[in-house]
Amino acid sequence: MPLLRTPRLRLPPARDGLWSRRLFSLAVAAVVAVAVAAPLLALSRSTTFDGFACVAWLMFGVHQLGRRWWPRRNGRLAWTARVAGRDAVEPGLVARRSLAGWTDLLADLTLATGTAVVITSWFPTDREWGRIVRTLLVLGAAAAVGRIAYREARFTGRLALTASGIRYGSQRYDWSNIDRVSLHKREGRLNGVRLRPVRWQSLEPAPVVGGRDTAVPEQRLAAAIEEYRSRPYVLAGGPVTAPEPAAEPAGR
Repeated sequence: MPLLRTPRLRLPPARDGLWSRRLFSLAVAAVVAVAVAAPLLALSRSTTFDGFACVAWLMFGVHQLGRRWWPRRNGRLAWTARVAGRDAVEPGLVARRSLAGWTDLLADLTLATGTAVVITSWFPTDREWGRIVRTLLVLGAAAAVGRIAYREARFTGRLALTASGIRYGSQRYDWSNIDRVSLHKREGRLNGVRLRPVRWQSLEPAPVVGGRDTAVPEQRLAAAIEEYRSRPYVLAGGPVTAPEPAAEPAGR
């Protein structure tokens, strides 16, 4: 019977140029986590949150309505000499997060925090085990919020096109595995650009990048991806300007 191998912790290379970004992101995450944990720990010592439960349901309703808000997006891909990606710092084009994306992110964090407070109220404060569970729930919620803050501060922009690939959030897609791109629709609205892979490595649908949470509209993003799909090395050569989508014929 073969011996079980324990997984080794692989540290990133010391000279990948990202350690300053990682440390900055950790600092941001720590500040956010403490800012969330401090008031929640104070609230966790209360005996009841009955009134807050109604507020939590109200926040849930507002959160769902906010998902249907589609503000106009007219941003452009901006050239940045130092794009912090997953494995390296390199030049490329960056798309920032849209106003709707920031609103959704704030709403998600608020809803998650409110839910943690409501769940915390289910446990008694007059017993030691109840106080321990409340404290653990609060710390868990603060850690989750801090992790989200870390991921937001860790990368440059919501989406980036660099010579090594397309990065959307923390996911990266190689140029060599993109066959073609198409506009993606969801619930009758354009919501992102679909990347059809050359080689299907799983049964999952083709990935979609961009969308409502990205300030660059789908047509402009698709034109840029199509432009650099066959020659991504251009992105590493110096400042470039993302192409504009072709204008549709009049009457369409």
